[in-house]
Amino acid sequence: MLMTGKEYLESIRDGRRVYLGGDLVDDVTTHPAFRNAARSFAMIYDRKRAPENRDVMTFEEEGDTYSSYFLLPRTREDLQRRFETHRRIASWTHGLLGRSPDNFPSYVSGLVMDPAMFDDIRPGFGDNMRNYYEHMRKDDIFASHTVTNPQGWRNLAPGEGPKRTPTTLRVVAEDDQGVTINGLKMLGTSSAFCHETWCGNLQPVAPDQAAESITCAVPLNAPGVSIWSRKSYEASATSEFDNPLASRFDENDSAVLFENVKVPWERIFCHNNVEMTRAIYMRTPGHAMANHQANIRFLEKLKLIVGIARKLADLNNVTHIPAVQFTLGQLAAMEATLEGLLMGAINCGEEQVAGFHTVNRRYVYGALHWCTNHHSEICDTVRELMGAGVFQMPADVSVLRDAKLSKTFETYWSVPGQTAKDRMKLFKLAWDLLGSDFAGRHMQYEKFYAGPSFVMNMYSYLTGPWHEWTGSVDDLMASYDVPEQQ
Repeated sequence: MLMTGKEYLESIRDGRRVYLGGDLVDDVTTHPAFRNAARSFAMIYDRKRAPENRDVMTFEEEGDTYSSYFLLPRTREDLQRRFETHRRIASWTHGLLGRSPDNFPSYVSGLVMDPAMFDDIRPGFGDNMRNYYEHMRKDDIFASHTVTNPQGWRNLAPGEGPKRTPTTLRVVAEDDQGVTINGLKMLGTSSAFCHETWCGNLQPVAPDQAAESITCAVPLNAPGVSIWSRKSYEASATSEFDNPLASRFDENDSAVLFENVKVPWERIFCHNNVEMTRAIYMRTPGHAMANHQANIRFLEKLKLIVGIARKLADLNNVTHIPAVQFTLGQLAAMEATLEGLLMGAINCGEEQVAGFHTVNRRYVYGALHWCTNHHSEICDTVRELMGAGVFQMPADVSVLRDAKLSKTFETYWSVPGQTAKDRMKLFKLAWDLLGSDFAGRHMQYEKFYAGPSFVMNMYSYLTGPWHEWTGSVDDLMASYDVPEQQ
């Protein structure tokens, strides 16, 4: 079933508990802190069903139609189709909705390729994985993932301090029907807009924390679940003119609290297995496929940033200056570098699981490393092109609603070939992307999207063909020796 935007909005008016500060939000589709972002997600549901997109963004199997981000790739053409599906979704939101509806299905599509691995954890978990994948694609489910423990929390070693109640998510009871979980999970980006959340661990779990190795899927309107939102940038947006991005694309981030939540066995995928709670992502294509989607999303954001850079140079009438051309050329080359890495991940695909053709992990992790390490640099470069002009603009759009003030504004703020209104509009857009609170959130988001930099370096270390590289050194050294004395 392909859900419509209207059906999506109705489906998240379902009794969930979302806290914004001390306020309990009754309906995220109407609340001023969430409603426009909810409509942006609804737009994705509608546009992927549109006639001009259906051929690429949907596929049929056994008489049913599904979203292409659930397509299990067996050929390079399948990977290309998934790429274009992710690219179109990202382009509609300019790469600003990182946890869009196509993100977690990329994880699930990779995980379901190896159900036997889940049966090794516990018999029947393989069927659970297959059934959950079928449930997600059949009902067009929008799921978040909460796979990080609260920052700063860890078990205390003996003698370190008084015993305290664990705060991170853990199993507190189990019976024939399932388990009961209690605790906090991070970071529920988009959870306020999702149907379900996947709880698990992308961080290592200590050997004595088996109860915290639980990996399961939970409806976000289940009894005992509450979503604790950060500050809403949408609520702080003055208008769409003044905050064109924050007013529409604040996907929100939240902590998700589980207070004695019952999870049936059929929605559990790992339990009492410290090693496998994290390994399931790396031993399947799940982690690489999800981060490939993230890289595609970043590419669309980068295109917007580079486009704004050129517009700012034109606005300030400095495009003819060689140093500015050098800077713009450098930005263009950086965009081409990232796009080349994404094409390499597709065109040099691999068979990590027999029968499936998935993205090349080395290129995925190389691109992920590139995005994280260059985003701040790119934003700083464009802010230099922006200059101080953004601070020369009136406070907000209200100046344009006053006929007398608007005329004065046009008289003194316009330049040949550019109206004052258009100049203000571009500066407002650039600042919302590069300098506002909303921009600051994206700066932090991209810096830690996949964890600290050493974690991303480890992904590349683990997937590097070290034997091939060191072998070439050995072969070269074997080709010569100590010369005979003349």
